Amino acid sequence: MECGKSFSKNSNLNAHKRIHMVEKPYKCMECGKSFRRNDNLTSHKRIHSGEKPYKCMECGKSFRKNSHLTSHKTIHTGLKPYKCTECGKSFSMNSYLSSHKRIHTGEKPYKCMECGKSFSGLSSFTTHKRLHSGEKPYKCMECGKCFRGLSSFTSHKRIHSGEKPYKCMECGKCFSRNYSLTFHKTIHTGEKPYKCMECGKNFSMNSSLTSHKRIHTGEKPYKCMECGKSFCMSSNLTSHKRIHSGPKTYQCMECGKCFSKSSSLSSHKTIHTGEKPYKCVECGKSFTQNSNLTSHKRIHSGEKPYKCTECGKNFSMNSSLTSHKRIHTGEKPYKCMECGKSCSTSSDLTSHKRIHSGEKPYKCMECGKSFTISSSLTCHRRIHTGEKPYKCMECGKSFSISYSLTCHRRTHTGEKPYQCIECGKSFSMSSNLTSHKKIHRRGKPYECC
Repeated sequence: MECGKSFSKNSNLNAHKRIHMVEKPYKCMECGKSFRRNDNLTSHKRIHSGEKPYKCMECGKSFRKNSHLTSHKTIHTGLKPYKCTECGKSFSMNSYLSSHKRIHTGEKPYKCMECGKSFSGLSSFTTHKRLHSGEKPYKCMECGKCFRGLSSFTSHKRIHSGEKPYKCMECGKCFSRNYSLTFHKTIHTGEKPYKCMECGKNFSMNSSLTSHKRIHTGEKPYKCMECGKSFCMSSNLTSHKRIHSGPKTYQCMECGKCFSKSSSLSSHKTIHTGEKPYKCVECGKSFTQNSNLTSHKRIHSGEKPYKCTECGKNFSMNSSLTSHKRIHTGEKPYKCMECGKSCSTSSDLTSHKRIHSGEKPYKCMECGKSFTISSSLTCHRRIHTGEKPYKCMECGKSFSISYSLTCHRRTHTGEKPYQCIECGKSFSMSSNLTSHKKIHRRGKPYECC
């Protein structure tokens, strides 16, 4: 009578009661962890022993728990018998449906006593608690890396094995993680079921919506213990930490270049393969990353959702806003170890380093010319293709580079943002101001230092 929940078996009721009294009588002798049920302890022990008694007859893959095998089988059968009556989405397991329903109800029954944050799923709650305890119980036997969550550990192991068990039935592409496949499918369907109540924007994944909401709230829950800097996404904090630690664990087998993030390596590989799977339906242009396509679409829509609270200027990309803010703060967090020069963005530092190394990794397949930065190659290619993707909505004139369109627009608006400190005259282009300054110095070439 604690919560009113009913069960078909007395043993299930007894196990459930322990949630209320926090009793965990079954203890692992290997690591000391305790469990409410003996079968949970039995499953846990297999982490230490490596035993996987449940084998899939279809592909030979083995699992620690029978429930994991049952879930896995749906990859082969495609069976999803549990359907959400609210939106029609189907699931392979009832537990997945139960978790999904909380998107509609907003229910978050699992609350962290440490920080007050609530969660809709027990597994998310369990993983979160390890942020406070520092516990990382899942260790990779291949490289020694430890993980807080089992799903992260399972995904990581596929880096070593190369396994990609999740296949898209539409195009045949395979993925190492199920949620990567789920996200990929939206390219074919165009489905975006997660809507922001603040601005009306839709997203293909719930995690993307959660991250987006922080633009409105300004919340940055992920803090670096090394320098105190906070981030709105866990992945951004993970990337940032590598500034302090410096490891680059992901290596390209094609050219030997190393990266600190798996996603960065995946993006880099497209330089060698030339693959561009993300296509703009508006103009036909293709991209190596979905995020680049999303940003590109804003050229057509004119959308600029990221606003600077300091000066009111709007941007189409969050990274552009972050870089812009440093104009106001003067912050230049990226330092060159070769000459000591500091840069406001990581990409600027990467480009700068090539001055010292002489590296020009971006090569034009048409004429063989090489470039230090990707954007220079992109602009150069338009000489061969004649492409002019940046169109003025005022007069219809098109340009091959975005900056040319920005300068051209000032013809219509009359804006002249570059002012001469010497005489007060203003110009629409930075180069015109530079040329003008020579008038003041003409006939006076020798300056006292």
